[in-house]
Amino acid sequence: MFRNLGSLGSVVLRCGLGLGFLSAVADRLGLWGAFGQPNVEWGNFSRFLEYTQTLNWYVPAGMIPTLGVIATVAESLFGLLLLVGWHTRVIALLSGLLLLLFGMAMTLALGIKAPLNFAVFTGVGGAFLLASCERFPFSVDELLFRRAHSGEQRQHHDRSSNPRRDGAENEQDRLGSVTSV
Repeated sequence: MFRNLGSLGSVVLRCGLGLGFLSAVADRLGLWGAFGQPNVEWGNFSRFLEYTQTLNWYVPAGMIPTLGVIATVAESLFGLLLLVGWHTRVIALLSGLLLLLFGMAMTLALGIKAPLNFAVFTGVGGAFLLASCERFPFSVDELLFRRAHSGEQRQHHDRSSNPRRDGAENEQDRLGSVTSV
């Protein structure tokens, strides 16, 4: 019973982290509405860059747009890859590191209460926990795993169902290599 809960948990973590990243990107691109509307943090990219400057006060102002674009591209890529479940372990680890950097920047700039209010460190823990999962149900990774292992099982079945054929082929290969020398 608990094994199934673990599988369900990895799906929920994967989707929750992925949708969280994509929602943040949608907000900074204005897709959730304009600033001032309920649940809209930034509403446009320039307000997001102002927030980026606040968190990264030690970075030269000329670097802030680049930093904002890098964060946006990383969150978009991680969000999409987590949702489809491709290279999940690596992407979850990178997501955890990105969130950890974000949480540390929030702490340095705004105090510890800010990342706690937004459960940033919970996201870090969830990402690292997801990276430690053995399997990823309902994902591209799972499809690739099943395809690889069904091929191995088919090969094993073919060999075990006709052992004489394998032996004959091996004998034939050896004779062929001897006569060709």
